[in-house]
Amino acid sequence: MIWSIAARPSRCKKHGNTSLIARVHRKIEYAKAQVRAKVEHPFRVIKRQFGYTKVRFRGPAKKIAQQATLFALSNLWMMRKRLLAVGEVRL
Repeated sequence: MIWSIAARPSRCKKHGNTSLIARVHRKIEYAKAQVRAKVEHPFRVIKRQFGYTKVRFRGPAKKIAQQATLFALSNLWMMRKRLLAVGEVRL
């Protein structure tokens, strides 16, 4: 099974909506979409919230350090509501 490519909608439609094959295809596509959304969300936060759409860094050490910092910040950004609700973070 190829997990990296989403299937075309016509692949599910040609079997009909109620057939077992169409239901299985829909479940597989739903699972792929869930994984893709979880993986791509941190990249969206880094690009939109922090403005890193087209940025170049010199040297592998600087790239690794900058990426680690950005992903740590994106994790904090995505969990900010939970952290504020618990009282772990003070503004």
